[in-house]
Formats: sequence, C-alpha cells, structure tokens
Amino acid sequence: MEIRRYTERDWPGTWTIWREVITAGESYDNAPDSTEDQAREHWLLPAPWEQWVAVDGDEVLGMYKVGPNRGRLGAHVANASFMVSSRASGRGLGRTLGEHCLDRARELGFAAMQFNAVVSTNTVAVRLWRSLGFTIVGTVPDAFQSTKHGLVDLHIMHRYL
Repeated sequence: MEIRRYTERDWPGTWTIWREVITAGESYDNAPDSTEDQAREHWLLPAPWEQWVAVDGDEVLGMYKVGPNRGRLGAHVANASFMVSSRASGRGLGRTLGEHCLDRARELGFAAMQFNAVVSTNTVAVRLWRSLGFTIVGTVPDAFQSTKHGLVDLHIMHRYL
C-alpha cells in the first residue's frame, strides 16, 4: 500500500468511499444524499489544503485532507478529515493515515491539530485519536443526529505537534 498526494484519477475511488461513509450517517454531518459535486466541493478544498490517498495498486482504500483549522490568526492549528473504505476495515489503515497526517502537518509548520466534531459514538475513531495523543478538550451535547443512535455528543479533540 502507498500513501500519496491525491490526483484527479483518484476521484472515482474517493467518491466511492465518500458515498459509503456519508450514506452511513455516523461520522460526518453531510447529507446522506450529497451529490458528487457537493462531495467534490467539500473534499477537494483549495490550497493550502492538501488531499492524500492510500492506494493498493489503483484502488483507493482511504484518504485524508489536511489544512488550517481557522484562517489568519488561527491558521497555526491544523484540521484534518479522514475516510477509510470498509474494504480496508481492521487493517490499521486509519492509524497509518493518522500518523502520516500528523507528520505532514508538522512538515507544513502547524503547531497543533484540532478536530472540531468527532462523533462520540464513533468509538473506533475516538480510541484511535486518543492513542495518537489527542485529548478531548470539549464535548457538545446532542450536537449530532446519528442515523443509528439518534442525538449524540460531538467531541472537540486536540493535540500539539
């Protein structure tokens, strides 16, 4: 498996993963019926954002994007989003992408990374981010409408780089 910068030829695999993750309605607040154009607009943010993919041959198995959490005076703190295909579940790809992203954020000169909305019932993600040094710095009660669990909390997670 290789992790490399996203190129346009990766879009079909990226779109497939997007649909799978967003349709599940358990980790992102995008509408489950988001169009392909809406997915592109959300995922393919312009520079200084970067998009990366994990590929096995030509198959996209996971992806992340990294960039500033806020503008101007808050731009020293990174933000990132991750998606992994169910075809790669249980293979450590989330951890590999998380570690790669943290290294990339350091290379880009960020001082810290913050996740603004980690769904509390996404226990795999919460456990992963904690194991990579993130702490929960705040919790917003009932801020996410889970398709399986109803109203659940969102965590704000942070770590210094």
